[in-house]
Amino acid sequence: MNFIEATSTCFKKYATFRGRARRSEYWYFFLALFIAGLIADALDTHFLKSVGLYGPFDAILTLVVILPSISVSVRRLHDINQSGYWLLILFVPIVGWVAYFFMTIQDGTIGPNPYGNDPKGREAPATMPTGES
Repeated sequence: MNFIEATSTCFKKYATFRGRARRSEYWYFFLALFIAGLIADALDTHFLKSVGLYGPFDAILTLVVILPSISVSVRRLHDINQSGYWLLILFVPIVGWVAYFFMTIQDGTIGPNPYGNDPKGREAPATMPTGES
């Protein structure tokens, strides 16, 4: 998945909290948000000569991307077979952020899980017989 495809997928599924999101979809989307944030900061500084935390361009960007950001984050957690409620761990300073970061860099569950099919199209490995007679 490339940068443009991943970003457009997140905006197409802006309020879709079901399914799974690959690592590339998640991280490319947040790279796009980082770049958009830099541009919004530059516009705020250039046109308004303000260096505050949030100018109007930052505020508009935040309003536009808040729902897609949450939905892709929930779908990323679903890919590693975790509930979207784990997103609430971000309210725990530092420890929660580190734990969430490590969750987002994990490879997704191979094969289908309760949240949907594998976005990479991989099949779950066959289980080994238990040897019971």
